[in-house]
Amino acid sequence: MIARTGALLRAVAANEPDGASTTEVARVAGLARPTVHRLLAALGEEGLVDRDRKTGRWTLGPELYLLGTSAANRYDIVPQGRDIVAELARESGESAFLSARRGDETVCVYAQEGSFPLRSHVLHVGIRFPLGVASAGLAILSHLPEREADDFFSRVSPEINWGSAHSESMIRERMISTRATGYAVNPALLVEGSWGIGAAVFDRYGQPAWALSLTGVETRFRPDRRPVLGEMLLAQAHRLSLRLRR
Repeated sequence: MIARTGALLRAVAANEPDGASTTEVARVAGLARPTVHRLLAALGEEGLVDRDRKTGRWTLGPELYLLGTSAANRYDIVPQGRDIVAELARESGESAFLSARRGDETVCVYAQEGSFPLRSHVLHVGIRFPLGVASAGLAILSHLPEREADDFFSRVSPEINWGSAHSESMIRERMISTRATGYAVNPALLVEGSWGIGAAVFDRYGQPAWALSLTGVETRFRPDRRPVLGEMLLAQAHRLSLRLRR
């Protein structure tokens, strides 16, 4: 029951701010529509979700905001990372992002647009990807202990929803490259022409818990520029890691 409730809330969150229909939530959560409607109605009674009376679409409820406000004191690193993300966007001209690991996924928690007028529009605050998908998740997965990475692949098969480019063997190849350079590269695997580079941010125990990333159009990620962007990310990720340890 708890796992299903979590799946429903994540499915609703993925469609913010416009909300999701019961059918859409059922499809994303992999549950029968009558079951989803019953569970959402129960969550609505607790204030965890809201339903628009005109459209019938579900959104996150006010009780989640109150709970999130309490949890933010412990888990929200946006105040510590906001200036770093802004600096990355300013120096690179690309869109910069801060993502957090949440179990087997990453969720984008903060974004800052760069000055370059063409953008990829792949990432936005609230979007979730499995580890290994997109540069932020690949950076985090690549720096996990080998046993944790193996456990992840035993639970999750990213290629089911993201295609053969995200098979375990292909992701592991990119993990090797990421460990060699320190930063992860997404060569337009999610959206054609949209590239990303990410670097892991470590918690006080030395575990990759967040990631900084830059995204942009392919012409801005030429072979000669990728190392420059990668080193920029690594420097700022190290800076944020040290700040969080203190």
